[in-house]
Amino acid sequence: MSIPYKISFDQIQWESPIPGMRYKCMEHDGRRIRIVEYSQEMPPHWCEKGHVGLLLSGKMAIEYSDAEIIYKEGDGILIPDGPEHKHKGRVLSGRATVFFIEKI
Repeated sequence: MSIPYKISFDQIQWESPIPGMRYKCMEHDGRRIRIVEYSQEMPPHWCEKGHVGLLLSGKMAIEYSDAEIIYKEGDGILIPDGPEHKHKGRVLSGRATVFFIEKI
């Protein structure tokens, strides 16, 4: 699947703030654009603070207190905001890559 922006992340280094997760980030046209790659080594609890993205590859699950949502390649993905939205994300394939766009 292609990224829905004609931009290149080739020259940007990966950053890895926690085991099992790495990302590349750039600013473009007034927006912050990130490619985030999660692996099965990612800690089970994580939060992206209400971000909406597109799952570019892989398969992942987000568990809530009353439900579980399974996302697969090509799906839009919502990661809810704040401590009151406790959830657990896990990767169901070897890796899962998400494309996030945020207003600056």
